[in-house]
Amino acid sequence: MGSYPSTNIIRKSLFDGRFYPHGQKVLKRELEFLFKSAAAPVEKETLPQAIISPHAGYVFSGEVAASAFNQIPAGASYKRVFVLASSHHLFFKGASVYCDGDYQTPLGDLKVDRELARELVENHDIFSNNREAHNLEHSLEVQLPFLQYRLADDFLLVPVILGTQSDRDCESIARVLSPYFNKENLFVISTDFSHYPEYRDATKVDKLTSDAIITNNPDVLLRTIQQNKKKNYNNLATSLCGWTSVLTLMYITQNKNVEYKKIVYKNSGDIALYGDKSRVVGYQAIAVFNKEELPFSLSGKEKHYLLEIARNSLERYFRIKNRAGVIQNVESGKLSIQTGAFVSLYNKGKLRGCIGSFFDSTPLPALIERLAVSAAKDHRFDSVTYDEVSDLVIEISVLTPLKRINSINEIELGKHGIYIQKGGFSGTFLPQVAEKTGWSLEEFLGHCSKDKAGLGWDGWKTADIYTYEAIVFREGEELS
Repeated sequence: MGSYPSTNIIRKSLFDGRFYPHGQKVLKRELEFLFKSAAAPVEKETLPQAIISPHAGYVFSGEVAASAFNQIPAGASYKRVFVLASSHHLFFKGASVYCDGDYQTPLGDLKVDRELARELVENHDIFSNNREAHNLEHSLEVQLPFLQYRLADDFLLVPVILGTQSDRDCESIARVLSPYFNKENLFVISTDFSHYPEYRDATKVDKLTSDAIITNNPDVLLRTIQQNKKKNYNNLATSLCGWTSVLTLMYITQNKNVEYKKIVYKNSGDIALYGDKSRVVGYQAIAVFNKEELPFSLSGKEKHYLLEIARNSLERYFRIKNRAGVIQNVESGKLSIQTGAFVSLYNKGKLRGCIGSFFDSTPLPALIERLAVSAAKDHRFDSVTYDEVSDLVIEISVLTPLKRINSINEIELGKHGIYIQKGGFSGTFLPQVAEKTGWSLEEFLGHCSKDKAGLGWDGWKTADIYTYEAIVFREGEELS
């Protein structure tokens, strides 16, 4: 276990008055001006999962940085914000996470997720707690006032300084952080682009580099940086000063269904008062959006239709003992989807049967019709009788596709169902099980592993774990 101070050692603002204005009032006025000049959101209703933002003095790159942060919709909320910045002064293996306290700016203190920071350091050798790396580095600090202006302080900060110059280290860092790249968190990547070529060369080099980034292919970025060096642009010191941070993001996203979008580009030569076109620094804002399909939803009418199918199926079966379906083919629309579902039957609040399928090749209505009868014959319970049918309350859970997780921290109790699988053994709990039992995450996993999968209480620790969500609705409730 690491040794950490018991007090909150705040990483004080060190670069206000140098890279951005000193003092709360002046800084707020500057941010207000920059956001008024910023590029409009390219996706008005979609939260970005990552942004790439420059870190020069606000007088040079502030408008481009504000354009990156302006992609975050007003009123957006994130649980955590990971800020990845490459060290300009201190070089070391891997990355340093600030574990000892909160981060300060003139706008106030930002609460650091010290519990997660320490977990990263203690469990993964690629991370360290190097306080000096944070005290020397401006590229992380200058992003924070933009975050505070756009999100206030309603999030936990995970500040990461990359000291490495190794692409393999970047891949290792990405492997650890990948489970946290989800809809509840934001990644902010701090980098400027080309350093010191003349204006026209900078625009060429920066376009090549940004084009490589939006391919979402780390190998393309690495190859482009090498090719830029070989072209011998005059005074080109680097194509991308924070290349390790950008590369880490790309290793995280390379197998995810995301889209990189360029927002706006400028370089220091575009600044009217200070622009020197003979030696410039490039700035590019980029946002990364999750392009997975919107969550599957059902209207109240569609829910009512499925419940009606289940009810008619039960009554027909008990009346004439006929399992054969009478549903006409559903050729289009949401009800034609081939997905998983569960049908549960309750009598006076007591479960009388529950049968489901994670995937079926038949349309959803036909699946519900079949599962309703099967639930009435669930061998774990006394079979439902004909006299009981009118007293039953039918509950349907329509499932989203299974998603394999890398960390149990990805499980949100009450939202996610779990499917545990190892060898020929498997078991599942629907999302609502956690709510009804009040179990902790450990209990949720342990009971599923032991009672459902037959793997023992700790069997989940060496098994594959999948999550899914469910649209749950039942008879007698208002359907919307």
